[in-house]
Amino acid sequence: MPASAVKPAPSVLLVCGEDEFAVKQRARQVYQQWTESLGGMDHEIIEAMSANSGEALKAIARLREALQTLPFFGSGKAVWLRDCNFLGDERAAQSQAVTETLTELAQELKSFAWQNVRLLVSAGKVDKRKVFYKTLDRIGSVESLDGWSVNDRDWVSQAENWGVRAIQTRGKTIADDALAELIARIGSHARQLDSEIEKLCLYVGERDQINATDVEAICTRNKTARAFALGDALGDRNLPGLLARLDEELWEMQFDRDKSEIGLLYGLIGKMRALLLLKEMIREGWVKPTQNYQSFKQQLERVPAAQLPADRRYNPLALNPYVLFKALSQTQNYTEAELVSAMDSLLRCNQRLVSSGLDDTLVLQQTLVQIIGPGRGRSAVAAARR
Repeated sequence: MPASAVKPAPSVLLVCGEDEFAVKQRARQVYQQWTESLGGMDHEIIEAMSANSGEALKAIARLREALQTLPFFGSGKAVWLRDCNFLGDERAAQSQAVTETLTELAQELKSFAWQNVRLLVSAGKVDKRKVFYKTLDRIGSVESLDGWSVNDRDWVSQAENWGVRAIQTRGKTIADDALAELIARIGSHARQLDSEIEKLCLYVGERDQINATDVEAICTRNKTARAFALGDALGDRNLPGLLARLDEELWEMQFDRDKSEIGLLYGLIGKMRALLLLKEMIREGWVKPTQNYQSFKQQLERVPAAQLPADRRYNPLALNPYVLFKALSQTQNYTEAELVSAMDSLLRCNQRLVSSGLDDTLVLQQTLVQIIGPGRGRSAVAAARR
């Protein structure tokens, strides 16, 4: 290998993480950008998925050969070590021969001349204690993509940023409320989000911007989003709609072992708790009713986090901001006393589901009718308040 030392930070990138889909998408995007900017026909993709140490050593040898074969006519060259699975704790990675060879390769990369060559490595889980990882991190850049979890406070922002980039790469833009609705429907699932974005971009055709009506027209709702729909019907104080959503959830429960009546109940408790918390936030002057989602997000950023509970169950800022935004207008459908009474009814419902021999479906239906009141919906509530 060439021996001249040149700072290679712009030329070496490791994309890794447990989110396999996101890693592949990001690596493919980087490789495409590199090949287009460098031009030429000398670029190489080296498949590094290895079943044993022998295959791993062959992949490393091919990488060395690719780096030593400089591009013709002075053009640039991009080398992609794709789907590398011997940088973590996999079987192939535990081989002493592989470990020693990667250590030797790391030393060679430190002194490599990167003027016309770029190296991209994509991998799953990596061991950050190993020399090879430390070398790539020091001489280049590392992007770790471990996916989004609903337990992460900023997962919504991460998903929104990822979605915007995916839409921009397809030559489109998306309105703030449309993006928020899309994330609320899909949740923390990168693969499904990418699929829905592809559908949206095809659906809008020549139009540049994706709007909320487009999302509502063509995007599906996953299990989490359908659970939100049940809570929204309760927040709207729409008894027919609520019972219809409940029937849908109970039907799907027959085919989904992860669902239960108790799980549905806890979702409804979370909804009423959110309405109570929003009532208090309005009373404190932290947020004000608005029809503009971006304005609402700005209000949330100014809420004094130190005055909110540390327990995520009672902290409204731990909720998806768009879900919270949709609940904001629903606070007017209930008085504070009604919300407190609803929480008491849901508590007693919980006790009956656990301890009584009554039909669970009937217990849920009776509780919801008691909370909303027979025949009461938005129009009935509005008329009662006049």
